[in-house]
Order: sequence, then C-alpha cells, then structure tokens
Amino acid sequence: MAIRKLLIANRGEIAIRVARAAQEMNLSTVAIHSQDDAASLHLQRCDVVQELPGIGAAAYLDIEAVVSAALTSECDAIHPGYGFLAESAAFARRCGDAGLTFVGPTVETLELFGDKVRARDLADRVGVPLIAGSSQPVDLAGAQEFFEALPEGQAMLIKAVAGGGGRGMRIVRSSVEIEESYARCRSEAGAAFGVDTVFVERLLPHARHIEIQVLGDGRGSLAHLGERECSLQRRHQKVVEWAPSPALDTAAREAIAQAALRLASEVDYRSLGTFEFLVAANDSSDFAFIEANPRLQ
Repeated sequence: MAIRKLLIANRGEIAIRVARAAQEMNLSTVAIHSQDDAASLHLQRCDVVQELPGIGAAAYLDIEAVVSAALTSECDAIHPGYGFLAESAAFARRCGDAGLTFVGPTVETLELFGDKVRARDLADRVGVPLIAGSSQPVDLAGAQEFFEALPEGQAMLIKAVAGGGGRGMRIVRSSVEIEESYARCRSEAGAAFGVDTVFVERLLPHARHIEIQVLGDGRGSLAHLGERECSLQRRHQKVVEWAPSPALDTAAREAIAQAALRLASEVDYRSLGTFEFLVAANDSSDFAFIEANPRLQ
C-alpha cells in the first residue's frame, strides 16, 4: 500500500527527524500533541496538527486517541518513532484493524521479541550462542533450583520476560537474596510492563554490551548497520554509546553481526531493530545473545 499521508505518533527530536525524512519523500505529515505541548517545536515541522485529549506522556500513549487522530486526518500510516508504542503489538494490531500502515515490524515480530524467553528459544533454534538460563518463565522454586545448580561463586540474574530499559532486573549472589529479589523483580515488572513473569540467567560478570542495528524489508533482504559499544552503564541503563566498538577485532565483529542477521532472517524482519549481545571481557570471540528491541533505536 502506498503511503501519502503519515501521522507521527511521538514528539521531540524523533518526531522532527521523522517529519524531515517524510517531507524528503514528498509525504504529507501530521503531528500530534498533548494539551500542554501546544508550543512544541515538532508541531512546526508538520503540515497538519492534531491535539490529543489529556496532558503529559499519557496522552501520547492513548492508542485509541492516536488512531482517531490519524483517521480524522485521513492518514494512510502511523510512524511511532521510538518508545512504548513503537514496541507495542497491541498498537500495531490496532493500526492494522483501522486500515493504517504501521511503520515498523509486524505484529508477530513485536510479540516474539517482546517476550525474552521466546527470543531465547529462537536464538537456540538457529544456533546463536546463549547464556545459560531458563527456557521458560520460572516460579520462586525454579529460580532457587537454577541458582543451586550454578558452579560455586557464580551469580544469577532475575529478569522480566517483558519490557526493558533496565527495569525488572535483579542480581542474586547468595541464596538468601533469592526470595526478596524474586518478589521485587516481579513487582517492578508488573508495575512497569503489566506482565510480572520472570526468567533467570547466569550472570556474566565484566562482559561488554554490544548492539547490532539491523534493517530489513520484510521480504528477506537484510543489512546490518554495524555495532555500538554500550558497556558504560548505570543501573542497567546505558550512559554512553559509541561506534564502532574499540574492543572487537574484525572476526568477532563479523561473527556477532552475522548472528544478528541470522535471527532477523528467521522472522523476515521488517524495519529497524537492535539485537543485543554480551561479549566476554577477555575473549571477544565468546559472545551470547540476550535480547532484541524491535524498533528504531
């Protein structure tokens, strides 16, 4: 379906960048804003402006209001930018139901990579290295059993099945920490993402965090845009990213990129996505997939 008019379901710099790209493609653009964002700069970069009910971030996350604004403006498509709507399978499905093109991955891809356990299963199936971990969500007893099976002195990471951004994660170094960490992780995951299930992985200490950006057309053509070094973090949140990574040699760089492309190829990836890996600090050939963010980074 050809796109003639695009609603940008975001604000700030990302909305400005999307508007600029759309205008270079001769597409008409529609900006949205909450009631308290009426003077925002991104509104000046679009052809049409639609006000959303409500104030603050919540207004931009109102799926029905955003879709209504697109239909009222006679749009063909919605670009979510980045953020929660960009990874929302429910939002992508609602766009499709309304006859609007969702500029991003398919609903099926969003659902797959929105579940870290399913993403691990995919990696295992296509032969991409993984950190030792549970193959399904675990209860408290399952977390305790996994920790007890680790070699002496190793630690465990409890992680939310859904979501990201460093939330819903707890490091466990002692068996006496498991019960409280498990409860806190589930509580945080449920509050942040609406899904409180968790799984466990062996903690890989002192690892480098490497991300590969992948671009696909949804019909089998794929390319990667190189890697980003994201190891400098605070509370599991990246502080600085730089590219290319100063820690990878040519062989490791190519191996990790090919692993990302293998995962993307398996699902006929459409749009941009980020595939994340941990790399052993003392051996860049020793790497493992951890998760994928199916959106513009």
